[in-house]
Amino acid sequence: MPSLSIHRNDTVKVLAGSDRGKTGRVLRVFPDKGTVLVEHVRVIKKTISSKTGQRTQGGIAEQESPITASNVALVCSNCGVARIGFKVEGDTRIRFCKKCGQTLPTKK
Repeated sequence: MPSLSIHRNDTVKVLAGSDRGKTGRVLRVFPDKGTVLVEHVRVIKKTISSKTGQRTQGGIAEQESPITASNVALVCSNCGVARIGFKVEGDTRIRFCKKCGQTLPTKK
């Protein structure tokens, strides 16, 4: 399975597209497609029908759409937008910021 250096709950900044410059939290990662779902980025409108017999109200709802992972960059808490590197300590891979060298939390 392919892996991405961006994980769930990371803060990222959008580098390209109509939402360029926005920052948000990663809600979900799709490594097989190479996309991420970022909070309040690439919001689309979707029509929802009301189901008979259920308590669902129909109408137009807004939801986030996936964005390509190459169009976002991880935001380091110390230095801002930065690239990510990996170190191997023992048998674990650790992510670190290439600007300041701070270790970043890894997924569980």
